[in-house]
Amino acid sequence: MRKIISLVLVVVVAGLSFAGGGQEAGGAAVEPSITLTIESWRNDDLSIWQDVIIPAFNEQYPDIEVVFQPLPPAEYNSALNAKLEGGSAGDLITARPFDASLSLYQKGYLANLTDLPGMDNFSDVAKSAWQTDDGAETFAVPMASVIHGFIYNKDVFDELNLEEPKTVDEFFAVLDAIKDEGTYVPLAMGTADLWEAATMGFQNIGPNYWNGEEGRRGLIEGSEGFTDPQYIPVWEQLARWAGYMPNGFEAQTYPDSQNMFTLGRAAIYPAGSWEIGLFNQQADFEMGAFPPPLPAGQNTLYISDHTDIALGMNPDTPHPEEARLFLEWMTTEEFAEIYSNQLPGFFSLSDHAITIEDPLAQVFLQWRQIGESTIRNSYQILSRGEPNLENDLWNYSAQVINGDITPEEAGQMTQDGLDQWYEPQR
Repeated sequence: MRKIISLVLVVVVAGLSFAGGGQEAGGAAVEPSITLTIESWRNDDLSIWQDVIIPAFNEQYPDIEVVFQPLPPAEYNSALNAKLEGGSAGDLITARPFDASLSLYQKGYLANLTDLPGMDNFSDVAKSAWQTDDGAETFAVPMASVIHGFIYNKDVFDELNLEEPKTVDEFFAVLDAIKDEGTYVPLAMGTADLWEAATMGFQNIGPNYWNGEEGRRGLIEGSEGFTDPQYIPVWEQLARWAGYMPNGFEAQTYPDSQNMFTLGRAAIYPAGSWEIGLFNQQADFEMGAFPPPLPAGQNTLYISDHTDIALGMNPDTPHPEEARLFLEWMTTEEFAEIYSNQLPGFFSLSDHAITIEDPLAQVFLQWRQIGESTIRNSYQILSRGEPNLENDLWNYSAQVINGDITPEEAGQMTQDGLDQWYEPQR
């Protein structure tokens, strides 16, 4: 009996030593693996994170396991909020731009990352979508932006001996040449879904009229308004687009326009760089791109380089040091180059000079070197009230193109809506 008891005690002690002491043979400690979980709505790039991004991080930090855990995009906001409230959210939180993420930060669901090493690799414009209104606190690492411009069919341009337009006058001369030849639709866009009229129209060409960040800040401060001379001409140009859009464009949806262009039936597509991946798959012709043409008298190019996605940290993560290591790695040139090449058309927001392998994406990216970046003027602060400015710009821009209202009426109605709730504009 004594021998049996002694044997049991030896087994128990040995088991406790193995479970609690973490000792290998020879006395070397076994470091436990840390697991970080990323919450995201981008379920379309799951394989890129699993096969490329995370393995690159693990080359430097092999003891930190990272799990990319996406949710369906339409469910992300509500599901994430429920997880955060219930204490079950992941360690790293993919953050949408501006108010949705600002609200999470104000509720204590995103950590303050202002002092994170590497944050100085991002400009104030790049960080603005994930900062407090005064810019004093930053709560996510900017990942990528999308750039607006025009994608065109190079075969059509070669066939009709056309060159990329640099000015608004040249732009309409190109459209006239395409229309007069008669084979191709000059502009592949419709107004049925409303948002294209504002996103690919108003916000695409507008920064060249209101001088980018100068005008955007002017609206926020109340020193500029939508009835001012720098805003009405934007809608005046959009009104002219109608003569070059497809027959029945009022009923044409966003997917209809995409198909029209990739099937080779249209020459020019008012675009965002997010189209590049899909268009590369579907179009069997070479594509080019040009930035929004300059109005008469304008010498500086302004591009809508719109902040799109970032990554923040759950303040309740049990692994804050490891989470900050991952976020710090995301501020590096290595991450910038990997992300921008794996997702062509989604461009790193850091200041690193990176090489883009996709030729069409590289064209968009080069505009940062020749122009000044800004973001959509309705996204920060100005769409918090009712009527919602973003929705008004969708609606009124579409109505202008449809010929239902004049550019002057669009400016006045947009301004009237903002005056109803935004004190600096009253």
